[in-house]
Amino acid sequence: MFAKQESEIVMDTEYPPLPPMQTGIRGRCPRCGQGHMFKGFLTLQPECEVCGLDYSFADPADGPAFFVICFACIPSVLLGVWLEVAFSAPIWVQLLVTGPFMLATCIPPLRPLKGWLVASQYFYKAEEGKLA
Repeated sequence: MFAKQESEIVMDTEYPPLPPMQTGIRGRCPRCGQGHMFKGFLTLQPECEVCGLDYSFADPADGPAFFVICFACIPSVLLGVWLEVAFSAPIWVQLLVTGPFMLATCIPPLRPLKGWLVASQYFYKAEEGKLA
């Protein structure tokens, strides 16, 4: 009897729609906003530890990498080209300046972007296209 009451409580619980930007960037569950979405740097958990949302629906594919390439790698390349044209910098200067700049601008945004894309898929109920 207790299990039935418990399942009724879980089924009766409604979750308000949470904005993907708010939950995804923080790496929180897109349904409840409390559980953690990641178990590693970019590895999704199988399900939310708070509300039990199954994350098997999530498929951000190469989306985070695409956004990082567009918004972080291009400035890194421009920095390297500017160093070369303005100062004729030797290769060791290029490695010491553009290398850390590229790592600092490309790696940190991957996790928030992946979280945002997964939360957006849940929020907008994205699914694979079907032929009619």
